[in-house]
Amino acid sequence: MPILTVRHVTTYRYRQPVSFGEHRMMLRPRAGHDQRLLEARIAILPEPADFWWVHDVFGNSVGVARFDTRARELRFDSTMRLEHSPVEALDYRLEEYARSLPFSYSSEDMPDLARSIERHVPDPDRVVDRWARGFMRRDGPTGTLELLEAMTRAVKRDFTYIARSVRGIQEPWRTLEMGSGTCRDFALLMLEAVRSLGLAARFVSGYLYSPGLQGEREGSHVGGGSTHAWVRVYLPGAGWVEFDPTNGILGNRDLIRVAVAREPSQAVPLHGRWKGFPDDALGMEVSVEVTEGGDPAPAVPEARLLATMSGA
Repeated sequence: MPILTVRHVTTYRYRQPVSFGEHRMMLRPRAGHDQRLLEARIAILPEPADFWWVHDVFGNSVGVARFDTRARELRFDSTMRLEHSPVEALDYRLEEYARSLPFSYSSEDMPDLARSIERHVPDPDRVVDRWARGFMRRDGPTGTLELLEAMTRAVKRDFTYIARSVRGIQEPWRTLEMGSGTCRDFALLMLEAVRSLGLAARFVSGYLYSPGLQGEREGSHVGGGSTHAWVRVYLPGAGWVEFDPTNGILGNRDLIRVAVAREPSQAVPLHGRWKGFPDDALGMEVSVEVTEGGDPAPAVPEARLLATMSGA
């Protein structure tokens, strides 16, 4: 069971001192049987006047900070250490009726899954529908896991990953048209595609452990160095199963789950308000480093730690 350490630093810079409104952050990994948080701490400069944690409607931990001072720089420095238990998607045991498509969820599960089956992005020309149905076999039943594996690997094989710093996510039909996108674009494409087949799916935001980024030639993934996004699909008998179309990952290997939501706008890692002139904003820098083993690095030693949490 590997121990992973995550260091996530976000810095906003301004031309002159500005004031800050409320900022909300989703940085704390979700506890579960496959990942257990050992330690998490965050430091913020300038120090907020008030800081607290809440759970949102999906059970994600959300940190809330409020400020009463002005500054030319706002910095969030989060360090976490957790146990991670990799599980391969193809090792899951599905209920017999869910092993091939199409299938219907049970009457007990359907009320809780209904909103996760609904499409959330318009697809007027049914481009996403046609792409998704292209993975269905024409000569017999289509295996559920086989289709999800093929779709996950097809995105990695057929699309080009391009980092994009501007906010927003491409519509899935546009991602298909362009043949490129970010991890969030690919996650949204797969999210809408599997929903078009009647499957319940949710958007996941978190971190990616990429050994290749730590100096190894093999095992490198794309999308590291920042927050990452993928999808979870609900499969009877297996529960929520992770699929990362950006890297062709089946299961949770190298994926550190932080926030789960119906759509991407509900799982933004960090957002808030500031007040000043429009040209005061000089930009934002994000740095994420995920390493195996070791103790977490101290988070901004000159600042008072606002929150320290131990255990899951």
